[in-house]
Formats: sequence, C-alpha cells, structure tokens
Amino acid sequence: MKKKALKRNAASILAAVTAFGLLVGCTSNGGQTQSGSAGSGGSGSKEQVTLKVEVFDRGNSPAGMTVTNNLVTKWVQEAFGNPNNIKLEFVPVPRAQEVDKLNVLMASGDAPDIVFTYDPNLVYKYVQQGGLMDLGKLLDAGGANLKSYLGEDTLNYGKFDGKQYAIPAKRVYLGKYSSMIRQDWLDKLGLPVPKTTEEVYNTLKAFKEKSPGGSGTIPLGFSLAPASYEPIIWPFIKKTSEEERYTLMQLLGSGDKPTLMPGHKEGVKFLNKLYNEGLISPDFALDKDKKKLQQDVMTGKVGLYAEDAGQSYGTAPEVVGILQKNVQGAKITPIDPYTNEEGKHSKPAYQPAGMYIMIPKSSKNGEAAMKYLNWMAQKDVLNRLTNGEEGKNYTLQDGLPILKDDEATKNLLYNAGDMRLVSNGLDLGDKAKNLKAMALAAPEAYRADAAISFQNGLADGIAPLRFDRPIQAEVKYGKVLLDKYEEMLVKCMMAKPEDFDKVYDAMLKDYMSSGGDEIKKERTEAYKSMKK
Repeated sequence: MKKKALKRNAASILAAVTAFGLLVGCTSNGGQTQSGSAGSGGSGSKEQVTLKVEVFDRGNSPAGMTVTNNLVTKWVQEAFGNPNNIKLEFVPVPRAQEVDKLNVLMASGDAPDIVFTYDPNLVYKYVQQGGLMDLGKLLDAGGANLKSYLGEDTLNYGKFDGKQYAIPAKRVYLGKYSSMIRQDWLDKLGLPVPKTTEEVYNTLKAFKEKSPGGSGTIPLGFSLAPASYEPIIWPFIKKTSEEERYTLMQLLGSGDKPTLMPGHKEGVKFLNKLYNEGLISPDFALDKDKKKLQQDVMTGKVGLYAEDAGQSYGTAPEVVGILQKNVQGAKITPIDPYTNEEGKHSKPAYQPAGMYIMIPKSSKNGEAAMKYLNWMAQKDVLNRLTNGEEGKNYTLQDGLPILKDDEATKNLLYNAGDMRLVSNGLDLGDKAKNLKAMALAAPEAYRADAAISFQNGLADGIAPLRFDRPIQAEVKYGKVLLDKYEEMLVKCMMAKPEDFDKVYDAMLKDYMSSGGDEIKKERTEAYKSMKK
C-alpha cells in the first residue's frame, strides 16, 4: 500500500510528474491503492477539482457533527481527496424524501457529480431523459477495482438499453425485515412468544387489555414505511403460478408490491382490524421516516414492531440500549411471527444489487467521480469505512472485526453505510462469515440477538422478480402509484370495518386507472415475450 501522505518538500517535484505518469497507470488497469493516487482528478489539470457527492441525511448525526462534516468525511478528504487534488463536497439529501429531492436536483441541472437511488425505474427515467452519463468508457479506463469487486453479474443491474448508466452497489445481505417484541411484557403477563399471525393478534389484545407499558401502551408499533406494513401483508399473499407473480406484482419505487396478488386485500383488512381495535400506533400515517415509531419504542410504549433486520442493535440511534436506560428491566427479543397459509414466514427479500450510483450528464467531473468510486472499491478502504481503524475502533477475532463499544467508535461509524456507496455491507467472501461479522458489529450485549434478527430477515425470503427489460409503465407511473398505494393503505386501515370493502375497492379502482392497468398489461406482454 502506498503511503497516504507525502512530505511537503517533495510535493512540488511530484506534482510535475503525477499528471502524465499516473494517468497512464490509471488508463492501463484502473487499479488504485488506498490513497487513491492513481490518476488525476478531472482531466489531468493541476487545478483542484471540486467533486460533489450526494449523501443521505437521516437526522441522526452525533452532537457537533453533520452528514457533510464528520470524522469519516474528513478521513475521506485526507485519504482520497488530498492526494488527488480533489476537494470533496457532500450534498445532503433527506432519506425519506430522496426521490423527490433527487428529481429536483436533476431537473435543475445542478445535481452533484455522484448521485444515487434504490429505484431502478427512476434510473431508467433519467436514461430516457438523457440525463445520465454513459459510464462504460470511464469504467473500462479507470474502474478495475469496481469490476473486480462487483463482478459482471452485479454490474449488469446497472445496464439500461445495453449501456452502463449506473454502478450498482453490491448487496452483501439480502434479508429485509425482522420483528421485535418486549420479552419482559410477555414474562409479566405469562405469555409465550407468538409464532403465528393469529398468535400475534392474541398477544396484541393482551397487551392492550393489561397495559404492561403503563399509560399510552401501544401494542403494535407501526409507521407508514415498508418495514412496518410489508412483514404483515406479505404472508397473506396466496401461492400462485410464476405467470401470476410476474403479471400481478408491480414494481413501485425500489420494491415489488403485491397490489393485485390474491390475498393482498385480506392483508390490508387485517391491518384495518388492528387499527380499529386500538392495537396499532394511532398516528402511523404521519410517520413515514419511522422517527415517531423509534421514539415510542425507546420510551417503552411499544410491545411489538417490525424493522429493517438488526436496526435496533445499531448505534444511530441505539434503540435497545436507549430503551433499557429509560425502562428498567426492559428486554427485546427478535422474533419471526407472521405466517402464510403454508406456515412459512414469507417476506420480501432484496436483489443482489443495492443502490444505483449515477453520474449526471451535466457533471464536468466524470473521471474524478469514477476515480472516487474505484478508490472506494478496495478491500482496505471498505474495511476502514465500515470498521474504522484496527486497534482503535475494532479488534480481530478469528479474522472477523469486532467493533469496540465506545462513544468514539459509534460517533465515527454512525453513517458508515451511507458513506460506503459501492457496498451494502462488508463482504468477507463467505455468507456465514458475513452474517457473523454483521452481528459482531452490534454492542457486545446484543450480538446474540442481532444474529437471530439477521437470520429472521433471511428466513423464507421471496426474491424480487426481474424482467429482461424495463417496464415502461412502471417507469412512467411508479412514483405516482407508490404514493397512491400508501394512500390506499392509510384510508383502508382507518376505514370503519363495515366500510372496508367499499373503500378498498374504490381506492384500487383509482390506483388501476392511474397507471396500474397499464403496468399489468405491459407486464403480461413482457412475460409472454420472455417465455417465447
């Protein structure tokens, strides 16, 4: 590995030879060391390049830090920016409004040099609008690390109309959701851990009647986010043929929605029942970013909730830790209780590709942007972004990193996943090792439960469907229909039980006339074509 810093008295000499010599090296193989010193920022000019990079803002920065100015952004500037004469400027985008904000940035012509989304339909919309740079030549010239790390299969997810318009991140863990329950509430009431959807309902009823959380008890914590409603709805979906899955599923945003699948209505009706019986967060419709849900969990009000697997054992915020500080004796147990007609815990899973990283055509810094992504795709860099410094932030045990449970490490890595663009997780080359490492990233007291949570997220997961071409109607109507889908959930859940069928049917009719019919028709045609 090359040294990260150069002595000041050698800087002027090296500057004269770097532009030509290192550019040749970059063109020949695209490889880089951790300092990122292979190649110049921009087009070989000695002038400093300002590289603007999108970053998610989740509103969870430690005191005195922001997502644009923290310990990791400073390290990235020192390790990558300074050696390459590149000034990094991070542009915050609220996570809960990322699509809307990105649309505004792209339309303005002033988008950052590196942007991203989890929505493949949004990527293709930008492709059709001519808003994205074709990354093929840049990847060939300066992306050897990316090619090696991601591999052809993952990179193919970023190809649209045969061209590489996006760099997909590698998704190491394909599980989505896990449920969490207050074990101390179960113990207090003498109740077993629920293992079926029916048992969940009975447990929630007991939580409401006995109020083990005191005044303001919320049996089921719930927000208007997929992590809340999908684990409950998906087990209601009936077993269908492959053709029905392809033609009745609809890709809205970053995930498949079983809107037209047999059983979907029954799943929403179950949520209506929970709401009308007072078993669910009353203000869920106002909580799209899950902040209110997390607050209710941490203050001890919530008995059961679903989340992105392992989230409660993270550090931003440290949900379980804060709960236990607030409520003496509180204990959370990870469970997988919702069951389908076969007794399986069916739930959606992720595809192998994570976020789609793009360079807008308006960018003047395509080479510098590719250089940054290629630098990031090195094992040492990914490990540094994920775990910090060995000895200072983590130790190794059987080759696996174990994070230190201290404030310094938590403050360093609170948004590690958002800074590590090219990888959703640290890939150790083995699924079992990856899972173990994910659990070891949790504070020591929670590692065993974190491991169970991650396993629950994988259990009976249903892989997303993929056509051999984009569905144009989903590109056109996906954002509108996702909003309508969530509007349908809200109105149907809050409807009086006797009005449920009428409200559901009316909302579905509006959904279908707003583009749902066109998606169904095109998916049917695409399936037939794919099977020829």
